[in-house]
Amino acid sequence: MKTILAAISMLFLVPNALWAQAVKLQGHEIHALLDGNTAIGRWEGEAYRQFFGPDGVTIYAQEGARSARGEWRIDEAAQEYQSIWPGDQDWEGWFVMEYGGTFYWVSKTTPPTPFRMLEGQQLVAE
Repeated sequence: MKTILAAISMLFLVPNALWAQAVKLQGHEIHALLDGNTAIGRWEGEAYRQFFGPDGVTIYAQEGARSARGEWRIDEAAQEYQSIWPGDQDWEGWFVMEYGGTFYWVSKTTPPTPFRMLEGQQLVAE
């Protein structure tokens, strides 16, 4: 009996990460995550910050480089974030996934790329 109780109690001590699954965010969840906030991470090895304005403007900043200004939106039919930048012909779409408390940009052409969110506009590191 003690062995069974010990085994059951161990189940509650095992980290929840063992049961974590990747979750694809829905359009409204992506909008709530991005709108008015700043994503930070590494893109192709370089640290970046990207602000998503409530007006549909997005600003991408990397240290030592000129910032880029584009537009962003949520495609509810595709359930994805989309952006378009100067010189682009079409909007590019990204799924947003969450796994174990970390968010990921996911597309057909790049591996999942982790990022985290900061509240508000924080294009400059403090």
